Amino acid sequence: MMDWNGGWHGMVFGPLLMIVVLALVIALAILFILNDPPYGTERCYNALRLANALVKNHAEIEVTVFLLTDAVACGKKGQKTPEGYYNLERMLKRFTTGSHRVLLCGSCLGARGVAEAELMDGVRRSSMEELAVATLLADKALAF
Repeated sequence: MMDWNGGWHGMVFGPLLMIVVLALVIALAILFILNDPPYGTERCYNALRLANALVKNHAEIEVTVFLLTDAVACGKKGQKTPEGYYNLERMLKRFTTGSHRVLLCGSCLGARGVAEAELMDGVRRSSMEELAVATLLADKALAF
């Protein structure tokens, strides 16, 4: 009989503590799927605010941002917004490094005539197949 240096409660709480520690160490993967245009509604803005708050307070979280339909315009470089107004290009930059990634629907880019040269650094053209895989691998998926 295993003792865990604490009698029966050590045998119960020792393995439980190890499970809790492992759960905290294992990275949580969150997929954000954005559909709206970058400006006009604030859905993309609020999605990125939430994503930013999550990684700010929990560095181990892996965030994938997938831009669909009109949201692919969020990934364009050179966005000019009035002073004091949010800028989605700046907000997305945080998710183009480390374990995070920003993916853009390739057919959505094509339908809107957006060329690769117009995209900000660190984002990448993707596909529905890659979105399917990202969805399966994500612990949580949020659509905006």
